[in-house]
Amino acid sequence: MSSIMLKNPIFWSDVPDVDVIRVGSAYYMVSTSMHSMPGCPIMKSFNLRDWEIVSYVYDTLENNQAHQLLDGEGIYGQGQWATSLRYHNHTYYLCFSSNDMNQFYVYQTKDIENGPWTRSLIEGIYHDPALLFDDDRVFVLYGCGDIRITELTADLTAVKPGGVDQLLLETPKENIGLRCEGCHAYKINGEYYLLFIEWPTDGNQRRRQVCYRSSKLLGAYERKVILDDDMGYHNKGIAQGAIFDTTDNEWYAMLFQDHDAVGRIPYILPVQWENGWPMVGINGKAPKQLEINLPDDEAKPLVISDDFDYEKNELALNWQWNHNPDQSLWSVTERSGYLRLTTGHLTKSVLTAPNTLTQRTEGPACSGTILLDGSNMKDGDFAGLIALQSNFGTVGIKRKENSEYAVAMTINDGNGQEKVVEEKAYSNEQIHLKIVFDFEDSVDEATFHYSADGHHWHPIGETLHMKYTLDHFMGYRIGIFNYAIKETGGYVDMDYFKYDRGSH
Repeated sequence: MSSIMLKNPIFWSDVPDVDVIRVGSAYYMVSTSMHSMPGCPIMKSFNLRDWEIVSYVYDTLENNQAHQLLDGEGIYGQGQWATSLRYHNHTYYLCFSSNDMNQFYVYQTKDIENGPWTRSLIEGIYHDPALLFDDDRVFVLYGCGDIRITELTADLTAVKPGGVDQLLLETPKENIGLRCEGCHAYKINGEYYLLFIEWPTDGNQRRRQVCYRSSKLLGAYERKVILDDDMGYHNKGIAQGAIFDTTDNEWYAMLFQDHDAVGRIPYILPVQWENGWPMVGINGKAPKQLEINLPDDEAKPLVISDDFDYEKNELALNWQWNHNPDQSLWSVTERSGYLRLTTGHLTKSVLTAPNTLTQRTEGPACSGTILLDGSNMKDGDFAGLIALQSNFGTVGIKRKENSEYAVAMTINDGNGQEKVVEEKAYSNEQIHLKIVFDFEDSVDEATFHYSADGHHWHPIGETLHMKYTLDHFMGYRIGIFNYAIKETGGYVDMDYFKYDRGSH
């Protein structure tokens, strides 16, 4: 078999809480998408280096006011996260908890790439769950510090009456800031392996990967640290994720690292079995590159440019909406070759504006540009580009009174509302807008620009010092927005979205 060279990270972008399985020669990965819709992305690879988004599990998770971003707050940092993915008896299963709903979701399908997925709901929170199939029984292991195990019915639609439901492990408390969580559970060669992250307050004082193993499901368990490395990045440990094998019985792990404003980024690392323990890395270190005995393949971009030339009112899978979209208020077919965003709700901040269309950002640097036609805006409308996180920045065009226009740059005023940093009169109804992101070595700055012709660019506002905050719990995204303050029904048309990425 041919081999390929893989460089870490495999994505310099927000792909957190990964779980990976192999089915035949294909690898499937699930990651967290929280408040982005459609949600629960499924990615596919044949070589662990080249991944492609192939589907989402659901278009919307729930359809209440918060998920629709109509309650003034939304579900930032909540929704779907830390999903467990498994394949058993020709069926794909996945599960996760949603804190805002206080529910445990289990989905299953025969066709992971095309669905449909069947959904079951179980009351309560099963924190960072791990599915474990053990012969004809199935369990979910979950928790933070105190790890519990609960048996599910054979069809995974409910907790099994009279089944196992107990405390499984009390993980160490001494010198630990964050006790074990992020469980991934396996039965390999008759042994049970439970993988967790923990965050010690002694030693290196960073997130690390630990493993518990036992010959019996209910214990007792031995414990070992299997990776404690930051690859030289600000003492931020690489941890939490899956282990899996190749068809040649070589073993790998996919774990992630907190990488500041760009988000949590995944690494592929070798696994060596030493005395029955899955030790991650090479001599305890995460390699920057490694050779893998898997076939070469075509690289698929995670973030794309788009000319919005669609035959159907469907977007490329790289796009996700911020919260549930109102499907009646966007189109790529009403005006051929354009994305149209129509206002349908009044709001005063971009954070509570429905139908903001987003993609990830990527390090070390990237930029996004649009050409916006604002000729059908209404007084009070504001439309443009956003660097989306709690500490956001926007650049856009405002429709003022008397059909006049202005270009503006805004930031979060500290209370979720927009503070205008700079605003200038603008005499044209069409405008080119651009945001430039710099994530190199945690510089984490974004700058904002506008142009009348797409060639001569003018900076506006101030440099945004981007911060990863836990209220959103997501790396910065670039988004296209349009919202109304005074009157609904106005719309803007985007001719294109052009994306440029920096190189590793």
